Amino acid sequence: MTDADGGAPGAGTLETDEAGQDEHETLGPEQESDDELGTPGPRLSRRSPYLVGFLGGLGLLTAYAVGQAVWSVRGVLVQILVAFFIAAGLNPSVRFFERRGMRRSWAVLTVIVLVVAALALFLVAFVPVITDQVRAITNSAPDWFNSLQRNRRIRQLDDDYHIIDRVKEYVTAGDFVSSIFGGALGVGLAVLGALANTFVITVMTLYFLAGLDKAKGALYRLAPASRRDRVTKLGDRVIEGIGGYVSGAFIVALCAGISSLIFLFVVGMGDYAVALAFVVALLDVIPMIGATLGAVIVSAIGFATEPKIGIICVIFYVLYQQAENYLIYPRVMSRAVEIPGVVTVIAALVGASLLGVVGALLAIPTAAAVLMLTREVFVRQQDVT
Repeated sequence: MTDADGGAPGAGTLETDEAGQDEHETLGPEQESDDELGTPGPRLSRRSPYLVGFLGGLGLLTAYAVGQAVWSVRGVLVQILVAFFIAAGLNPSVRFFERRGMRRSWAVLTVIVLVVAALALFLVAFVPVITDQVRAITNSAPDWFNSLQRNRRIRQLDDDYHIIDRVKEYVTAGDFVSSIFGGALGVGLAVLGALANTFVITVMTLYFLAGLDKAKGALYRLAPASRRDRVTKLGDRVIEGIGGYVSGAFIVALCAGISSLIFLFVVGMGDYAVALAFVVALLDVIPMIGATLGAVIVSAIGFATEPKIGIICVIFYVLYQQAENYLIYPRVMSRAVEIPGVVTVIAALVGASLLGVVGALLAIPTAAAVLMLTREVFVRQQDVT
């Protein structure tokens, strides 16, 4: 049976149902969801004050957490920095043996053996002498104070404030070193801490010295290939400057110690010559004030021994510091660092305020490296543009 239009029965209904089904399928589930839950709004703008503030807050919290973590391990970072500087200072010696045909590993081993042998010789030969002379200085201190009391002005001040008696009791009591570190336990902890730091720095120095070339190569590969050659040359120049400064500072301090040793024997202070020369050499490593401190200590003991010897000590160290500043230091450091005097002063002051004596020691080569990079990178770029 057919419909009036001649079509098959139910054909129109079937077509209508199929069309409706197709239209329903083309809408899809997302459009159905849009119809039911509403049309989604525009994406959140990246310049939205809320988004900017939220990400900024997360950035501040992250920076604070990183800063706290770095501050908590600052002691380890200082040890790593000191070990790197020592390794850079010993690297020229390793290069010396490498240029004569030694492999890197054998050259490092040779330098390490020589350094250990020198330290052992120093401990065996000089430490007992230094200990005895320090004991002699401590025993002679009361006589020096008594000689000071004969001065009228000093005696008047002592009568008013009892300064000499208090200092004499403090020095001759025998436990003033313990009181400095907080008792016997404090002395033990200080000694253990110093030994632990020395061991850690020594081990890290050996690692840095043995793997310095590989470490440099790995760092240089982080630079783009187009600039890797220039980065390599600049990095090598920085490391050579640091090593030259460390080696030069050691040579300058050694000259100060040997000169003081000879002078003290000649002037008649042989009983304290080795100990005072070691103090002068050790303090001379400190920039700016180290040589002056050593001269003040030796001159004070010279005045306490005999006023004429004290005057001779003052004259000697004034002349020697001029020779060191204008003859020895420039010749030794001419190939190591190039840094103006005012920058030296500023760097030493900033380094001392940040890390104390260690900061003062590391500040000058760091400032020289920064100046070199600024001159070779930033200034040269400014000249081109």
